[in-house]
Amino acid sequence: MPLQMNREVFITCPVTGSGGTQDKSPHVPRSPKQIAESAIEAAKAGAAVVHIHVRDPETGKASRKVAYYREVTERIRESNTDVVINLTAGMGGDLILGSADKPLPLNEKATDMAGAAERVEHVAECLPEICTLDCGTMNFAEADYVMVNTPSMLKSMAKLMQDLEVRVEVEAFDTGHLWYAKQLVKEGLIDNPVMVQLCMGIPWGAPDDMNTFMAMVNNIPEDWVFSAFSLGRNEMPFVAAAVLAGGNVRVGLEDNLYLGKGQLATNAELVERAVTIIEAMGARVIGPDEVRAKLRLTKRAPR
Repeated sequence: MPLQMNREVFITCPVTGSGGTQDKSPHVPRSPKQIAESAIEAAKAGAAVVHIHVRDPETGKASRKVAYYREVTERIRESNTDVVINLTAGMGGDLILGSADKPLPLNEKATDMAGAAERVEHVAECLPEICTLDCGTMNFAEADYVMVNTPSMLKSMAKLMQDLEVRVEVEAFDTGHLWYAKQLVKEGLIDNPVMVQLCMGIPWGAPDDMNTFMAMVNNIPEDWVFSAFSLGRNEMPFVAAAVLAGGNVRVGLEDNLYLGKGQLATNAELVERAVTIIEAMGARVIGPDEVRAKLRLTKRAPR
């Protein structure tokens, strides 16, 4: 594939994520107020899109509580900070098996399996411009944890998102996820322009070496819009890699806690570093209005 560098780049900032990072850095926001404030700071630093998970304010653990999503989105909107809001719909597919010798019964305390409508309930309530759809099932980091997204579940969720007129961001953790996303598009369950996030280096999905990354890129149809990221120390190298490959970038505390060795980062600082890399490459960082035009988004208030 010839080099097709993207010269009009937008940045997505995943503000807090759902991983167990809440006690690893004081900058990982927990409460809806903290998450909204961090999202606003990231937007002012150059992020056109903020990707939102929510957490329990007391424990910092990941949550699916609709009221938290509502508070975050209201706080961002009331701040008059112009940024595209992207809510996760990846929660509610956590299957935790028993031991290797006795997988059943499930670990009921840790398992969180919800139906399609419940997994999209906060999207219907908050009406963001974008929400995510994890387009496949995979073993996820820990020994007995499976991230479950069955074909029927994905079809149901995609239809609900389409009916809400919320743009789907396909989350692809491996090449098979892209394959299934194409099937959803073929069946009319994801509208054009199709948006995809390449999630690299997440155990045990696609590794973040360049051969695998370009295999993912080469499986994306030419008329789709894509972004890409990797974790930890490879977050910033993937800013350059994504731009060189023709894509957009994602940086934030969901993916990486550090600006440098031993130097804990804020979301705004990570976005600022990405802006520096992009501009040094001769590309331009675009804002939320240009993203809306590119992806045909409609900025709406909740019903």
